[in-house]
Amino acid sequence: MIAAPEIPTDFTLLQESETHFSSDTDFEDIEGKNQKQGKGKTCKKGKKGPAEKGKSGNGGGKPGGPNRMNGHHQQNGVENMMLFEVVKMGKSAMQSVVDDWIESYKHDRDIALLDLINFFIQCSGCKGVVTAEMFRHMQNSEIIRKMTEEFDEDSGDYPLTMAGPQWKKFKSSFCEFIGVLVRQCQYSIIYDEYMMDTVISLLTGLSDSQVRAFRHTSTLAAMKLMTALVNVALNLSINMDNTQRQYEAERNKIIGKRANDRLELLLQKRKELQENQDEIENMMNAIFKGVFVHRYRDAIAEIRAICIEEIGIWMKMYSDAFLNDSYLKYVGWTMHDKQGEVRLKCLTALQGLYYNKELNSKLELFTSRFKDRIVSMTLDKEYDVAVQAIKLLTLVLQSSEEVLTAEDCENVYHLVYSAHRPVAVAAGEFLYKKLFSRRDAEDDGILKRRGRQSPNANLVKTLVFFFLESELHEHAAYLVDSMWDCATDLLKDWECMNSLLLEEPLNGEEPLTDRQESALIEIMLCTIRQAAECHPPVGRGTGKRVLTAKEKKTQLDDRTKITELFAVALPQLLAKYSVDAEKVTNLLQLPQYFDLEIYTTGRLEKHLDALLRQIRDIVEKHTDIDVLEACSKTYHALCNEEFTIFNRVDIARSQLIDELADKFNRLLEDFLQEGEEPDEDDAYQVLSTLKRITAFHNAHDLSRWDLFGCNYKLLKTGIENGDMPEQIVIHALQCTHYVILWQLAKVTESSSTKEDLLRLKKQMRVFCQICQHYLTNVNTAVKEQAFTILCDVLMIFSHQIMTGGRDMLEPLVYTPDSSLQSELLSFILDHVFIDQDDDNNSADGQQDDEASKIEALHKRRNLLAAFCKLIVYTVVEMNTAADIFKQYMKYYNDYGDIIKETMSKTRQIDKIQCAKTLILSLQQLFNEMIQENGYNFDRSSPTFSGIKELARRFALTFGLDQLKTREAIAMLHKDGIEFAFKEPNPQGESHPPLNLAFLDILSEFSSKLLRQDKRTVYVYLEKFMTFQMSLRREDVWLPLMSYRNSLLAGGDDDTMSVISGISSRGSTVRNKKTKPATGKRKVPEAEESSSSDSMWLNREQSMHTPVMMQTPQLTSTIMREPKRLRPDENYMGVYPMQPEHHQAPLDYKQQEEAARQQQERAAMNYVKLRSNLQHAIRRGTSLMEDDEEPIVEDVMMSSEGRIEDLNEGMDFDTMDIDLPPSKNRRERTELKPDFFDPASIMDESVLGVSMF
Repeated sequence: MIAAPEIPTDFTLLQESETHFSSDTDFEDIEGKNQKQGKGKTCKKGKKGPAEKGKSGNGGGKPGGPNRMNGHHQQNGVENMMLFEVVKMGKSAMQSVVDDWIESYKHDRDIALLDLINFFIQCSGCKGVVTAEMFRHMQNSEIIRKMTEEFDEDSGDYPLTMAGPQWKKFKSSFCEFIGVLVRQCQYSIIYDEYMMDTVISLLTGLSDSQVRAFRHTSTLAAMKLMTALVNVALNLSINMDNTQRQYEAERNKIIGKRANDRLELLLQKRKELQENQDEIENMMNAIFKGVFVHRYRDAIAEIRAICIEEIGIWMKMYSDAFLNDSYLKYVGWTMHDKQGEVRLKCLTALQGLYYNKELNSKLELFTSRFKDRIVSMTLDKEYDVAVQAIKLLTLVLQSSEEVLTAEDCENVYHLVYSAHRPVAVAAGEFLYKKLFSRRDAEDDGILKRRGRQSPNANLVKTLVFFFLESELHEHAAYLVDSMWDCATDLLKDWECMNSLLLEEPLNGEEPLTDRQESALIEIMLCTIRQAAECHPPVGRGTGKRVLTAKEKKTQLDDRTKITELFAVALPQLLAKYSVDAEKVTNLLQLPQYFDLEIYTTGRLEKHLDALLRQIRDIVEKHTDIDVLEACSKTYHALCNEEFTIFNRVDIARSQLIDELADKFNRLLEDFLQEGEEPDEDDAYQVLSTLKRITAFHNAHDLSRWDLFGCNYKLLKTGIENGDMPEQIVIHALQCTHYVILWQLAKVTESSSTKEDLLRLKKQMRVFCQICQHYLTNVNTAVKEQAFTILCDVLMIFSHQIMTGGRDMLEPLVYTPDSSLQSELLSFILDHVFIDQDDDNNSADGQQDDEASKIEALHKRRNLLAAFCKLIVYTVVEMNTAADIFKQYMKYYNDYGDIIKETMSKTRQIDKIQCAKTLILSLQQLFNEMIQENGYNFDRSSPTFSGIKELARRFALTFGLDQLKTREAIAMLHKDGIEFAFKEPNPQGESHPPLNLAFLDILSEFSSKLLRQDKRTVYVYLEKFMTFQMSLRREDVWLPLMSYRNSLLAGGDDDTMSVISGISSRGSTVRNKKTKPATGKRKVPEAEESSSSDSMWLNREQSMHTPVMMQTPQLTSTIMREPKRLRPDENYMGVYPMQPEHHQAPLDYKQQEEAARQQQERAAMNYVKLRSNLQHAIRRGTSLMEDDEEPIVEDVMMSSEGRIEDLNEGMDFDTMDIDLPPSKNRRERTELKPDFFDPASIMDESVLGVSMF
């Protein structure tokens, strides 16, 4: 670009004689309106004399004259901000607003320009006003400094960031105003060397301000101004080309027909256009060099995004001038920005360029340099960025297929399986464009062919090949969903898919392999499901959305098409693949998506009979659970009483079940005959029949066949003899479970008799006893099945069964006794909390296989979750959770989430009981350590350190609000103290109690106590201490000393925790701060005398524990303002103690004095730390822009240290900013050869390249 003209650093007023224009309206004759008034004659920096000032300031009093703006009077040259109000309201047509301003500018351009300056100032949220006096005598920088001083420092909000519908519209109105202003002034005013120079100078100065509001608003205004100027420059370029063509055409005429006057006129017009273009160039250069090159790397992401968005518009709008490597490099560098919104603007800007294929030749160097970066952005942490990166690569692919390598494409291909649907859909479109959108010339002649000969046949095969090569066979539903929007016609060509499966291949065509046929059937099932359900698969989308009328019609049409095709074809497909379990399982799911009414309306009953025969044959042939359950679900889908085919299907189902039940009873009678050893054939027959019955009982009510008796007989024999095959026992347990559940459903839904309830209760109790017996079976699979079913039955028949007004089911409530609870817990400890290498039984010798390890872990997690559910719903005692909680650290990677959630739920049920359970788990671990190592263990041993770490983790789960967990924490300390002194030392009182080391573990919870509760717990601790204990200083007494110190120290921590507790309550505490807190904590005397030990914290001094002090009331905490809770000299008065009620030990005063001094030192350290921290925050995070304070910050990311301060502690994604280092404007060096070298960002040679 050519060098920019010097921008004046101050605002000056010109003589009134130079402010009048003959005309300045929009789009008038360019030959008459591009005459620049006084061009080259104006004194830009000249100042007026007194007489001239008077003329300019007070000339004329008529409406619409210099003293009025939009019909509103102005006094003393101070504008009343009406322009800002009109734009903010957004109700007036913007062109009329601009026309009013232009009219005012014609009468007195100084006052109109002052109006425009104040408009930009107020749009920044500044309350200050630029007066005429300031405008005349102050320089640009002085005016901005004055406005900065008058900025509202109480809030960081300004119009561009304010919330609300009015302010959301303000930004668009603001941008529209600037665009219309330039458009309306494009024929004369912008060339008067006054208005544009003043505005550009103002915006450039504001954009360099440390006030974010000024910088943000002025950058947006400057970029929109630049965009409008680019549009003017484009129009000028077009007019110049047209004028040049007219001139050439006229000059080429013969001399006799040539009009010399017209040639002169065209030459003059071309000259004027060239002059105008030169001025526009200078303006754009000034904005680009003065604003863009500094603000595109601003500390604020919104400002960087504005710059990138606008440069994309310039390159797209005026590609001849801007679409070159000098400007593209800024977009390329900024693709490494740390903020997703900036990276997103880069991608959307590039999409506008790659969409136009005519621009591809100008993007070759950029594409080769930044292609790898774009490909890597498909894995961006921000999903919106990843989506746009994939769309950009799709445009690159359409422009030139040779640009992207096979590896680049593969990086996008696998994203069709992404759980985030927009990413997957974008990747699906890329895949479709790459592999499926090309059509050979000969395909055009067979477009009307159908089935195997249709043009989609090869595309379907390509889809199958891609699915198999991706090696993610279980994700066909995700592949189909990814391509559903872009390849609907292909995916809905079920006739072609059916032909590929049933018809013989054509001459020279290779048939599909068995693996390819399985993949095609799976894809076909997924497409049918997607068309019938009209929602993405599980894991994509937030749920089912409401379908539009058009979508509902498409859904009905698709279901009709599916039914008409596959009602005929499905029996043929089942007959062909009847022995293949995988294919049959998928094919049997198709009837779930049929419109069953078509069987009747389309007279397809014979095809229904054929389908039922095929299903019956499959049931007889297969024993695979998946196949049998698919058959059961198909019968369930077809047995719909709303359709006329119900009787036909019900008869077929009843006949099948009759045969299975009769066969099972007959086989069972022979199998259980006494004195005979059952052979393997009999066992196989019983097992296969039982599998079929169990699979059907899952979806169908088979109560009329009375399957409970035969299954009970089978299970009871297995208990007595102990030699029943494990698979028979597993399926018998499952089948009996279904019997119980169907009986429960029947008595719940209908008016059942008392006999029905008693029979169900008896069957349920007997079944629970059987399951309890099988918990001790030698076979692991049997024990796991018994445990899972037992947990489900206990959960279903717990007290929860009566919820929802079902009190009549109270006789069915079953509470497990202590022995059953113990057995369930023992099973968990023996089969869940084991090392991975020890679990050899369930892996069938394939423990080295990673997949089997994952499957085994998943099974153990389900077992643990089933038991934890019993704890959470209080089916079993909460203290049984102690054995679970103590495994938290050891098995954190496998079960940490389950155990933590169980802690959270139990704490919601009963805080105190949960705390007692936690301390019980620590006591159990401590006792186990004692049994293993004896009482003389090393407190630095890994075992003891592990228990302490577990205690610390437990303490963290209580959160920051100590008021909520106050009683629970106090009860935890009470139980811990009692346990520590429970076992006296046999050698006498001179030796520590055997469990005294437990106090070292208990001290991990001291930080969770409030100050007054620490004192209470300390007094309770003294109850167990003797005078000699308090004097001991040997190492064996260190746990007692450290625990006592933890109760006496930590004052500042308490204050901070109380502050957090108060702040977490928000306005609730503040609204109640004038009320006495004693009423909230008061316990009636009658209740106090009979309260359990869970209320030990609130007992009066009259209780049998004479040294137990009364619970300090929270009056002082509540009554004080939260912000006064600071560790100052009055800190000890926050929680008033009442030591006069208690007899302290002899050395208590000395200890209290030492503790007080220690707390004072801690308080002073806290104050110093806080002040240093605040100073560091102000110094190091000034770029963070939370803007609670007056938004004055360091603007440029020019200091390495400041960038490090900015990044410190922030969890950015994997993208690193590759922005070039900033340089001082006076220290620019020459341009380096590579346009994309980040070091050349501020080079004068780059910035000086001519734009045109």
